Amino acid sequence: MSDLTLLVRRTIRATPERLFAAWTDPEQLRVWWGPAHVVCAAAEVDLRVGGRYRLANQFPDGSVWWISGVFEAVAPPRLLIYSWELAPGEIAAGGTAPPAQATERVTVRFERRGDATEVIVQHERIADEAARVSHQQGWFGCLDGLVELVEAL
Repeated sequence: MSDLTLLVRRTIRATPERLFAAWTDPEQLRVWWGPAHVVCAAAEVDLRVGGRYRLANQFPDGSVWWISGVFEAVAPPRLLIYSWELAPGEIAAGGTAPPAQATERVTVRFERRGDATEVIVQHERIADEAARVSHQQGWFGCLDGLVELVEAL
C-alpha cells in the first residue's frame, strides 16, 4: 500500500450543513461533481457507515470511469471518510463497475470559518506521483464546481 497523500483545501461561503448536503445528495452531486469537462453522469449514495457510493465520471470522449467505495465514517455536517476505488466501465441502470485497481481513502472535513466553511480533502494511499497529480487536478475541479453550485443559489 502506498503512503502518498494529497491535501486540498478550499474556503467556501456556505455553511457546513449546506456543503455536507451537496457532497452527499446524488442530485446535487450530478450538478457539481467532476473536474473541468467531466460530467457526473450517475450518482448513488447510501449515506451510512458501511453504505456504498458510486459516481460515474463521463469524459468528453464518451469514456466513463466509476469512482466507488464504502463509507467508513459519516458525521454530519463535519466529516466523511470513505474508500475510493476507480475503475473503467459503462453507464447502465443498476449495473456494477468492474473491479477497481486499488483502494485509496478520502477524508473530507467541513470546518466553519466565520460565515464560511473550509473544506479539507485528504486523499491517501495514492499509487504514484502521476496519480497524485491527477487527483489534485480532479479535486481542484470538483471544488470549483462545488463553489459554483452553492454560489448559484
